[in-house]
Amino acid sequence: MSKFYACVWRWHFYAGIFVAPFLVILAVTGLAMVLLANTTGRDLDQTKVTPQDTTTAVSIQAQHALSTIPNAEVLQYIAPRRPDTVAVFRVKSFNDQAPADNMVLVNPYTGEVVDSFARESNWYHKFDQFHGDLMLGKTGDYLQETAASLTILLIITGIYLWWQKNQSLKTMLIPNAQQLSQKRSAFRTIHATLGSWVAIVLLFFCISGLAWSGIWGEKMVQAWSQFPAGKWGVEPTPSSGLPLGVSATTAQPAKPHVHGADAMPIPSHGDVLNDGKTKEVPWILEQTPMPMSGTSLGAQGLDPKMTLTIDRVDDFARQLGFIGRYQLNLPQGDNGVWTLSQDSMSYDMASPFADRTVHIDRYSGKILADIRFSNYNAFGKFMAAGLALHMGTLGVWSILANVLFCLAVIAICLTGLVMWWQRRPEKSSGLQPPASKRERDIPWPFALTLLVVAYIFPTALIAIVVIALLDLLIVRHVPMLRKWLK
Repeated sequence: MSKFYACVWRWHFYAGIFVAPFLVILAVTGLAMVLLANTTGRDLDQTKVTPQDTTTAVSIQAQHALSTIPNAEVLQYIAPRRPDTVAVFRVKSFNDQAPADNMVLVNPYTGEVVDSFARESNWYHKFDQFHGDLMLGKTGDYLQETAASLTILLIITGIYLWWQKNQSLKTMLIPNAQQLSQKRSAFRTIHATLGSWVAIVLLFFCISGLAWSGIWGEKMVQAWSQFPAGKWGVEPTPSSGLPLGVSATTAQPAKPHVHGADAMPIPSHGDVLNDGKTKEVPWILEQTPMPMSGTSLGAQGLDPKMTLTIDRVDDFARQLGFIGRYQLNLPQGDNGVWTLSQDSMSYDMASPFADRTVHIDRYSGKILADIRFSNYNAFGKFMAAGLALHMGTLGVWSILANVLFCLAVIAICLTGLVMWWQRRPEKSSGLQPPASKRERDIPWPFALTLLVVAYIFPTALIAIVVIALLDLLIVRHVPMLRKWLK
């Protein structure tokens, strides 16, 4: 065994010890989300109703939704996915306690309320929150980002180790009978072969997941890739805030926005439309400032002489080509806009290439922005298509592929645990890292690999430094740790 191989093996072990629990959590919660989204729906929007010849006006459905919750207003309408499924309304209540969002399911044919519940309270959202940040907020997000970053190191080291054992791509992917003949080598073969098969997919999942993270994603990649708001004339010096509050059926009259007065930061798409823990805005738009109502800009849309009610805007959405399930967000505040959106990330439809977001001025009825997949930049297109694969929204084949992938990741982690247990000497204690009696240094080619991973993914830096200090320095000078890591 060469010094380089021993070092890579030991680092693969250290990274695996940290990463494996997180990978199992991500695989289990991801698997649950894929299955729930395609059975009950993210907000139980797959609830069935009996189709009839005519539907009730959306405004009447909204009034029925409001009747279940006193002192409330409608913020969002989600059109039925199919003729036999419910419509969904997001309703915010303003009671003595803090404002709270509720989801109300309505029969679009009769207007009858089928069910109502607190927003993001069902099992899909619980799994989603655990999947995203372990329900620990920024701390959990940082841990998940670190785990995903180290998973990339795990993939690189694992492929190197298995290649050194086989020196053949065919043997790496298709094990022979001899490799499976012995108990210990069988688990190693299953572990490494599955790892070889899913390596590229796992790398892809890590990159697309990291793009949602709080540091590498939000502060670096997403900030540089946001859609240019200048296309709809947002000034560099913003002018007002965005208070909540709008009628369920029509945007109440208010003075058009006057630029330059009482400057406050322009809210982004994420600020306005991602007001829950679940991401609802396409990745490329999340940090992009929202357009504002009350400008002289925009293309021909609805006739401003007629009141812009939710019914008229829904009709206009169908004229624009929105088919089936789509989301209609009502204006929030004096300079809020009507927003029509349809994207695969929200399970509106299967194809990410049909992504579309339209903003309409609440006063003039003009279309302030009409953003489609073709308007995204390269990384925005990668994320739109990548998240569709990541979330299994492309049809039955992608659901099956996601299920198999999640099961493979769980199997890789479990066989890794079995391999460690089998390798430990009997009646021994401690972590027992591999090649622990070899000289503990980091050859420069591997050190360069560590530097590249740490440079690209900042959260991996601290973990890499901790592992290096532990393996190279602390173990040599702390007897208790030396015994545990011998």
